[in-house]
Amino acid sequence: MLIPCPHCGPRDVQEFSYQGDATRKRPDPASTDVHAWHAYVYDRPNPAGPHREYWQHIGGCRAHIVVERDTLSHEVLGAAFASDLSNQGGTRP
Repeated sequence: MLIPCPHCGPRDVQEFSYQGDATRKRPDPASTDVHAWHAYVYDRPNPAGPHREYWQHIGGCRAHIVVERDTLSHEVLGAAFASDLSNQGGTRP
């Protein structure tokens, strides 16, 4: 599988480290809702189809990126710097 690093270009997946689901929403840090925190820490969906994930290019520029990947075919649909997406309110790659 090739991941298109926005800085380095297409690279083999072995150069990257999976960092987790990019669609999870963290509860308010001041929240005392035990159920919301339990769901955030322990519940993990297993989506079939297009999904957004955090990856780090550990074998290259070390950038954190958001990759949209089809979990059924492993086709990479897009990638963008995670910092760019957080500044734009979470726009899709």
